[in-house]
Order: sequence, then structure tokens, then C-alpha cells
Amino acid sequence: MDLSNLKPAAGSVKKDKRIGRGQGSGRGGTSTRGHKGAQSRSGYSRTRGFEGGQLPLQRAVPKFGFKNINRVEYKAINLDALQKLAEEKNLSAVDVQTFIDAGLADKNDRIKILGNGELKLKLEVKAHAFSKSAKAAIEKLEGTIETL
Repeated sequence: MDLSNLKPAAGSVKKDKRIGRGQGSGRGGTSTRGHKGAQSRSGYSRTRGFEGGQLPLQRAVPKFGFKNINRVEYKAINLDALQKLAEEKNLSAVDVQTFIDAGLADKNDRIKILGNGELKLKLEVKAHAFSKSAKAAIEKLEGTIETL
């Protein structure tokens, strides 16, 4: 076998239908486009959301609500995830970089510690925010909290 006799597998390559190449082809005349109208012309492209002239849904449904530009989004991390991370890596202090390295957060995330789950270790935790229950659980075990 060499490059001079390579061929595609039998039946894997089909010839395109030659549209608009005379009546003898069986696809001459209107070339499968129907008669007249925008869709029969070259260069026509339907706009996104076009519904055949019916009022499109995005225009029929009223606008409502607003986007708060001052909203701060946090990546939520629960106490049970904190416990598991500290046990696996044998940690006494946990900060943002620890969460990033563990794959629990991305480098641009703001982190909030939430109180779901149980904490059994005394930890020094640094994060952007804490829920009341998480704060209470960490301080109950004589751990420390630092809000960044």
C-alpha cells in the first residue's frame, strides 16, 4: 500500500445533487425553491426568531424584571466540603488558594462558607463571606474566621 492507490471506503463518498443545471437534471427550473418570494432568491437568510410573519414570541411576551448591576455572586462551599478537604489534605488552615487548588472554586470566584453539614476539626478559615450558622460552627470548635 502507498499514497498512489489510496481510496475512500466504498459508499462513503456521495456526489452532490447538481441543482439548477437545466431541465435534464430533474432539478432545473425553480431548483427546489418554489415560486417567487424572498426564499427563492439568492442571498436570502431568515432572521433569528422569524415565525413566518406571525408576531415573534420575543416581541409578543412583555419585558419584565431587571438586572441588579451591584449584585455580588458567591461560590457556595458548605462545612461538609470544608471538613472533607481538611481531612484529605491534613490542613489546619484553609484559604481561597486552597479551594482553587482543590477544584472547588475558580480564581475569580468570591467564596462564601455555608453551614450545611458537620465540622469536626478546628480550622482557620479565610473566605469572602460566612453565613451565621457556618460562623457559629467554626467558632464553636475554637477555630478562627477571617473575612477577606
